[in-house]
Amino acid sequence: MRSLFIFVSLIALVNFVNAAEYKLTLHHFFSPREPAQTMMLRPWADEVEKLSKGKVKINIAARMTLGGKPSELIKQVQSGRVDLIWTINGYSDRKFIRSEVFELPFVHTNDPLATNLAMREMFESDLKEDYENLEVMFLHVHQGQAFQNKGYSVRKPEDLRGKRVRVPSRTGAWVLEELGAKTVSVPVTRIPQTLQRNIATTVLIPFNVQPLLGLNQHISSFTEGYEQTCFGSVVFQVSMNKDKWESLPPEIQAAFRKASDENFLRRIGKLWREDEQRGVDLMKKFKREHIVLTKEETEAFRIKLETVIDKWVEDVKKEGIDGRKLVNKARKLIKKYEE
Repeated sequence: MRSLFIFVSLIALVNFVNAAEYKLTLHHFFSPREPAQTMMLRPWADEVEKLSKGKVKINIAARMTLGGKPSELIKQVQSGRVDLIWTINGYSDRKFIRSEVFELPFVHTNDPLATNLAMREMFESDLKEDYENLEVMFLHVHQGQAFQNKGYSVRKPEDLRGKRVRVPSRTGAWVLEELGAKTVSVPVTRIPQTLQRNIATTVLIPFNVQPLLGLNQHISSFTEGYEQTCFGSVVFQVSMNKDKWESLPPEIQAAFRKASDENFLRRIGKLWREDEQRGVDLMKKFKREHIVLTKEETEAFRIKLETVIDKWVEDVKKEGIDGRKLVNKARKLIKKYEE
């Protein structure tokens, strides 16, 4: 019996020694109930922990529970206040300017899987320079932006003229300005109040956030392009503090890299698309008007919004960046990975 006790004690000691040696915290701005955490961030963290054989433990702090504003997440991780963050690039104005190419209208169109893989392929050669003091785990997009409207329908570009529209980013603002709308900038978590008070009467946002924000209480119609074509997107990142990354041994770094590989990006691309459809189905359930533009109607938006791409190309030229080359390369790679 005494020998058995010693053996069990030794096993417990070994397990204790092998318990998490690297405890990290991932901070983000959205609800812990949001699919971004339940379907992407938590499974990703679990996979890192599994591949590290329990040496890594990742705590996820949602809804800015560690303090600060969403726009401060990049500074938090760069300074080492937190180890990891998930955030929207556009919350840091002009900082990730090269990656904005994937936010432009009709660059990313309707396939987050293809765009995720295109960003992965372009990262080292074309995007990495902007990610100072960050070790990027992965970049991704959602399904894309659609028009969700209060009190009217949107079928053609001029339908948004003079309307107040909540925008997600500076490129999103350019889209609406080109359509003659007045832009409103508020965090995604304040969209319900913004609609309720008529501060904005259209929001440019994916359908998948509808269940969480309860937009069915405010929205009367929603518009998407032909074959789920969207009107721009936003780029998200999961990144680690650079010093923290460099302090990790190679086998732990390998666990993070494996968990963030091409197969993972394929899975989350499909998950975001499926989650988008759930949002559409819910709006239909609440009998909101679902407008799917024809190919010709979608083309009218594309022609109108081509000037947004021209504007971005001219803007990034000030930074010595060949924007047209990035646009052409992004489109080519997205086409390559489309399923």
